[in-house]
Amino acid sequence: MPSAPASHRTLHRIAFAQEIAKLEAELGFRLHPELKGLLRLHNGTDRSAVPGSFLPLSHRLIGTGEITDMHRILVDMGWHGPDSPWDQDYLNGHPHQWVPFAVPLDGGVAFVDHRPGPTYGHVFELGVGSGDIDATLWATSLAELFDALADAVEHTVTFLHYRPRLEGSSADGALLTWDVVTG
Repeated sequence: MPSAPASHRTLHRIAFAQEIAKLEAELGFRLHPELKGLLRLHNGTDRSAVPGSFLPLSHRLIGTGEITDMHRILVDMGWHGPDSPWDQDYLNGHPHQWVPFAVPLDGGVAFVDHRPGPTYGHVFELGVGSGDIDATLWATSLAELFDALADAVEHTVTFLHYRPRLEGSSADGALLTWDVVTG
């Protein structure tokens, strides 16, 4: 698959050590090394980035400031104890240990679980649509996620039920987007 310069242009500069340290202080715990590595490469993408940049479901990467804001929202949602909307015990009761790294257009979030134990470092996508809240395991680590996404882009194959596609031409500044594959 050819390159997607329009998507690449939306990437922000690196997150500096002091920005990462401030984020960790606000969260109250250290970031997973792979999430810290992602931020050291790119501190999110432009808020005005056109939908479809990089991740399925029109998720765009967020930087340290937006991570803090999204984390507060997740914690304030009150998804603790018996009011948690998921059947999966591994998600219940600890949204304060979820660290968002990407957001879509619909109010959902992709996050890295920071709860110590078997799901530490797992990447989930939390979709919010039609009044339903659905959590999907995207990968057991950010490295696994980006390896799978890169493989999907390189070979034009699906990741879960999303297929990469370039909008526009390389000369015009193609944009990476993901189509939902049904059936």
